Amino acid sequence: MLSAAQDLPEDPALLKAMIADLQAQNAKLAATVRAHDLMAQALRLRIAKLKKQVFGKSSEKIEREIEQLELALEDILVATAQSVAAPHEADDDETPTPAASTRGTFRRPRVAPDTPRERKELDPGSACPDCGGELRLVGEDVSEIIEMITAKLKVIEVARPKKSCRCCEKMVQVPAPSRPIPGSMAGSGLLAHVLVSKFDDHLPLYRQNEILARMGVDIPRSTLADWCGRAMRTLQPLIERIETAVLASDIIHADDTPIRVLDHARRAKGLGKGVKQGRIWAYVCDQRPWVGPAPPGVVFRFAPNWKAEHVQDHLRKAGGILQADAYKGYAKLYEPGVDGEPRFREAACFAHLRRDFHDIWKANKSPIAREALDRIGQLYDIEREIVGKPADVRHALRQEHSKPKLEAFRAWAEQQLTRIPTKSDLASAFRYGLGRWHAFCLFVDDGRVAIDNNAAERAVRPIGLGRRNWLFAGADAGAETLARAMTIIESAKMNSLDPQAYIADVLDRIHDHKINRLDELLPWNWAPLSAPQALAA
Repeated sequence: MLSAAQDLPEDPALLKAMIADLQAQNAKLAATVRAHDLMAQALRLRIAKLKKQVFGKSSEKIEREIEQLELALEDILVATAQSVAAPHEADDDETPTPAASTRGTFRRPRVAPDTPRERKELDPGSACPDCGGELRLVGEDVSEIIEMITAKLKVIEVARPKKSCRCCEKMVQVPAPSRPIPGSMAGSGLLAHVLVSKFDDHLPLYRQNEILARMGVDIPRSTLADWCGRAMRTLQPLIERIETAVLASDIIHADDTPIRVLDHARRAKGLGKGVKQGRIWAYVCDQRPWVGPAPPGVVFRFAPNWKAEHVQDHLRKAGGILQADAYKGYAKLYEPGVDGEPRFREAACFAHLRRDFHDIWKANKSPIAREALDRIGQLYDIEREIVGKPADVRHALRQEHSKPKLEAFRAWAEQQLTRIPTKSDLASAFRYGLGRWHAFCLFVDDGRVAIDNNAAERAVRPIGLGRRNWLFAGADAGAETLARAMTIIESAKMNSLDPQAYIADVLDRIHDHKINRLDELLPWNWAPLSAPQALAA
């Protein structure tokens, strides 16, 4: 700054001209920042409104719009930061302060407690630079910088010396360690990185090939594909254990989402673009809201179409309570069996019912729809207070507080049906709720049941995010592999595990486990090996 001041002209007229020019530039930048800020606020408001109606028939379209709006919001925030944050405007020891108009949208980055730390001490020495006197420590200023350590690949050479006994001539050599993929050069860490990058971060293999090339290794796309397939075959017994455990739960959340699949038979016949629409179902066990004994997990299953037979096959060995939407394929599961009892009791989703009234209120500001939203909101207010409480406590509080409100809502809904046109959207919304009233009331009679099916809605969201990147699966087999990979990855995440670290450790140890010890590697039982244990293994 001092050298810049020395370069200023001494002529007052020139200085005034420079000041006027800087003021004009500042006004222009301020106007740009204000415009960007208004656009950012509008985008955030639009995104917030869309997220409230993300569930339902139009959810796929809404999610795509949210994706596009969030990308636009990122571009505006980058442009704003570029306009107002020049490198010289902030002290090197301080975190740059955003513009006042956008300060509320920024927060300080959070770093995990176990993140490695490196201390760099800038010591001024022991002698005063002015008088040469001895310096003494009176304190220190500490600032933090988050730095990225570039990933690197390494080659591990496994040498096994052969030795012979001088007495009996016996040859001695340590057995070769097992590999995640027998006969392959792929280590468990690299395989886990490729699998998680493809199925969780949605990076196709050709992009991973480019990334790995920048790291100094050329792994052909065909080799990466072979590694993925063989690694998934190695993980298959563990995935089956996860499926068995999840589907053994007596309360299951279910939902499905479409997935485009290449159909080579249709392409050969010249039908359309050779793409068909399959479905991926998610079946979730999540007893955390009522402190249940079963660990959380999710099972994904692929089907080439939307026929009811697939759901019935997926749940053929399951029973209890099924919380899902009104898809007709579930109807047969609720029918009484030979003993007169249904295999599943139906639990409905208040989020779906609320969405219908929200759409109506948004379209024409109907006061009846607004009151319906308020009444449902009162039920959700109670739910927020009982999250994490045992099932018996939830049941008692719901009987005391939720049941009267639910009965009042039904009486009010039946009364409204007599006052509104029978073919209106509002009447359809009321009939949807009243026609399945027993399913909507089950959460009041059973403290284990959730008020909505958001657990399953959250589970299928990663599939929707992935579609933006890979667009379609290459074949039915590819979609089935995707479902199996998502089962182990999302189950790990539900148990607060890093899926890459988890899969790497499992691949490293799975061949050394007998089949009856696989339960030790399940996400909810997994404990990573410590350094001494790893050396011993």
